[in-house]
Amino acid sequence: MENENLSIGALAKQVQCTVPTIRYYEEIGLLPHATRATNGRRCYGNADHKRLLFIKRCRDFGFPIDQVRNLVSLFENGDRACTEVRDLAQEHLNTVRAKIAEFHQLEANLETFVESCNAACCSGMTSDCTIIESLSSIARTNGPRGKGCAGGASIAGAVDSPGFVNVSRG
Repeated sequence: MENENLSIGALAKQVQCTVPTIRYYEEIGLLPHATRATNGRRCYGNADHKRLLFIKRCRDFGFPIDQVRNLVSLFENGDRACTEVRDLAQEHLNTVRAKIAEFHQLEANLETFVESCNAACCSGMTSDCTIIESLSSIARTNGPRGKGCAGGASIAGAVDSPGFVNVSRG
């Protein structure tokens, strides 16, 4: 497929991403700034198409931007050791596995919430609800997490009720 002189919209359509995503990747340096046609419109070629497709696939696999930046460098620098790529993939795999474990713990805690409510109070008023009581009680944490709600990644602490286990997401 010939991909020379693609507009930003055509490139976005071919790679199945959005125009703002392409602009963002240019802004943060993942994609080089496009050449401009005489009318000022962006023009993309085969190399841009291939690089953007690579970036999109990395993001589809959940690699964070910093790791994508490293992978792009490895992608374009074919004379480096494959183990560098493998190590980045292994690091991301470890992160994914840790998140899966956290989600399993979260699932167990939510299941305990529901079972507790079913057994104790589901036919009553919310003022007597065990879930409300548990969520509003003082939570234990596994220690300082360094991020609060404003940090966007922390739901620290567990329900301070019997049968609930600490779950910290950081």
